[in-house]
Amino acid sequence: MNRLPAHLRKIGQVFVDESMTNVPMVQRVRERLAEGGKGDIPWTVIPPDQDRVIFEQGETQALYLKEYKGKFLRFCPGTRAYHCCGYRIIHIGENCPMACSYCILQAYFQDRVLKIWANQDDLFRELADGFGADRTTRFRVGTGEFTDSLALEHLTGYSQDLVRFLEDYDNVVLELKSKVVDLSWMDGTTRTDRVLPAWSLNAPFVNEHEEFDVSTLTERLEAARTCAEAGFKVCLHFDPIIRFDGWREGYAEIIDRIFDYVRPEQIAYMSMGSFRCMPQLNPIIEDKFPETTYIYNEFVPGLDGKARLLRPLRVEQFKFMVDRLRAHGMEEQLYFCMESTEVWREVFGYAPQDFGGLGKRLMNRAFGE
Repeated sequence: MNRLPAHLRKIGQVFVDESMTNVPMVQRVRERLAEGGKGDIPWTVIPPDQDRVIFEQGETQALYLKEYKGKFLRFCPGTRAYHCCGYRIIHIGENCPMACSYCILQAYFQDRVLKIWANQDDLFRELADGFGADRTTRFRVGTGEFTDSLALEHLTGYSQDLVRFLEDYDNVVLELKSKVVDLSWMDGTTRTDRVLPAWSLNAPFVNEHEEFDVSTLTERLEAARTCAEAGFKVCLHFDPIIRFDGWREGYAEIIDRIFDYVRPEQIAYMSMGSFRCMPQLNPIIEDKFPETTYIYNEFVPGLDGKARLLRPLRVEQFKFMVDRLRAHGMEEQLYFCMESTEVWREVFGYAPQDFGGLGKRLMNRAFGE
């Protein structure tokens, strides 16, 4: 039996759009659930536009294989008030089976429904039109915005399908960002130059107390090493950086550990972002994670409407981490997620406009230039 990973064992029922019952994705998920010992969970076929019945299922985690009718290729929902990295989103589904206290998806999707867009033919047609219209236009894309890129990979094989599809597109680099380890997607590609495996990292205290049903930091770093040794450039992300008692020691430890596994030249880029949240997220965190205390730090409203740690406190953490990373030979790889020109200059001594824009730099890094 191909046992399900721990983060998928809570799935208690499956819903399928009536129009999707015979597509390959649905058949694959059914087979893999059965292989994982979940072949007897209820399957319900949903008539068109009747999916509201799914959201009346209480605490049982549900999987919803849906015919998605929106745009699959999107722009990152950044804000002009701060420097955005400018990557594009390939929208493959919504929600996440893991439980991280700080996760903004809790405010976006206030249910336990894991949604997968099963109409892959429509997805690939849209991507072919977008990426193939002008092969001189480059795209840096990722799937880890409204879901975790690899959390459902064991059931869906979505990332493997994507990397196989993108083999023919020299103008596209795909980032797969995750907090779990699933390297099965590697079987779908021969192009180590067009896939960026990526993992979120945090201080050990945060990993132990605020992240649940995820892979350990060691497992993530070991996976990064496996990918780097296979020839892939990897990406690492510190977002959110959280302020807690002992944060200096915690972030120093994980930064130093990175370079036991990968070398600076094997890292395409590394982001840093301080914890920030919409006003409606705080009461959700208080309710779901009553032991969490970082939300009671000193916050102010940001220009994007999100609460942000006071700037001097953010800058203090950023400077500490950047200095530590620079000591390991990191510089060109580092960037801030959604920070102002003033913070960039205060910490780095320069701002994105000084090197032609953040999006341009990361595009060049992604394509190995």
